[in-house]
Amino acid sequence: MQSNKLRMAIRATAAVAVFGMAGQAGAVSFDAGGWNTSVYGYARLNASYDIDEDVSSSTRSFNYNAINVGPAEDNEATGYFGADAFQSRIGLRTTSPEGVTFNVEGDFRGGGGGTLRLRHAYGSYNGVLAGQTWSNFTSFVGNTGTLDFDSLPGAAGYQSRTAQLRYTTGPLSISAEQPQSKFTSAGTAEKDSMPALTARVEDSAGGLSYSAAVLAQQLGYDTGTNDDSAFGFGTFVAAKMALSDMITIQGSLSYTDGASSYLYRAGAESAYVAPNGDVETISGYGGTIGAGFSLGGGRSINIGYGMTEVDLDDGVSDGVISATDAESISAVMANYKWTPVKNVMMGVEYQYGMKESQNGDDGDASRLLFAAQYNF
Repeated sequence: MQSNKLRMAIRATAAVAVFGMAGQAGAVSFDAGGWNTSVYGYARLNASYDIDEDVSSSTRSFNYNAINVGPAEDNEATGYFGADAFQSRIGLRTTSPEGVTFNVEGDFRGGGGGTLRLRHAYGSYNGVLAGQTWSNFTSFVGNTGTLDFDSLPGAAGYQSRTAQLRYTTGPLSISAEQPQSKFTSAGTAEKDSMPALTARVEDSAGGLSYSAAVLAQQLGYDTGTNDDSAFGFGTFVAAKMALSDMITIQGSLSYTDGASSYLYRAGAESAYVAPNGDVETISGYGGTIGAGFSLGGGRSINIGYGMTEVDLDDGVSDGVISATDAESISAVMANYKWTPVKNVMMGVEYQYGMKESQNGDDGDASRLLFAAQYNF
């Protein structure tokens, strides 16, 4: 019985994961003509105080690219406050009498914030899913709960949604997806000749929940006179362990080569075109580690660390990549969350982020977040 409780708790945590999602537990549900339908979502306020410099994006998430490095760090202004409700979302999920599921969901982060953005739009039946939803090269199993909507750098996989065709049987899922390839110096000549192909296994055993995945994609360009291509790949492993009813530890490890868009929050391109016209892939790695502590009474504490590092040396030597581009990103965080009543969450979070350029210049920034979320 205890093992089952732990397993269910871990699966629930993985489902809502780092983004503080409302989930469907508090949804408004009804049945009409045999269709089981739920309307769900939340209203959320995010507020930030950037102590060292202005490093917030919409939803007040940490923008690591905005961290000043080198001499610029010594001349930065301090003390920036901001707040918005762009993370708020609404979704509709319905299942037909024949077992066909449809899901459409949006939030208001589009266009930099304030306009409706499509998050999910898919249908699924008998293990076959078609549409836009979380990439199959994603897992929330190893994520530590943050108030930052975009979470820690180095989390497992793409951590976002994309158009795809997916088949799931038991713990195994395979998919063909819209590729996420970014080039340096290929310009409008970039092309995708095939979908990104993924395979993922995700399961649990006792107090352990785990996931592992692989991805392959083709990178290419064609100017009409010059062309070349290369294959990129990525892989990750992630796990969460319940040490007791009150304590969990979790983390992930990732490696990519020619697939930097799938190295979460690395901010680097997947490849570049060398002066001789060859496509050269960029490799990188990342990871996270964290712990969660349930204090009872709807209160919890989470602490976590995440990092990414990419290898830009060859690109800089070839004169294609700037030595001022970020080579490593890392962050530590700690938060306190409180659920005073069902479907209401409030929390505060401290973050400290660091960035280092390929030339060795580095910088850091610290900030405070506050969030209030009302689910329905």
